[in-house]
Amino acid sequence: MARIEFLGPINKEPVEIDITHLTQLKSCFQNDPEVSEWLKTSAIAVNDQLISNLNLSIGKNDKISLLPPVCGG
Repeated sequence: MARIEFLGPINKEPVEIDITHLTQLKSCFQNDPEVSEWLKTSAIAVNDQLISNLNLSIGKNDKISLLPPVCGG
């Protein structure tokens, strides 16, 4: 199962989900209003590498990180 980490102000413990494609991420959290809102604006990293296209296969040992936008310097 892939591990999802929620960074920054997303106050949620990491979870493991059974997905094979990154496009499935949205449907996994559609009933979680806190996470579904963050998915609209957050950057996504897979195995610590930022991605710009959700058309990506996910392996069972992959780490997915949600990186919400932040302000500051």
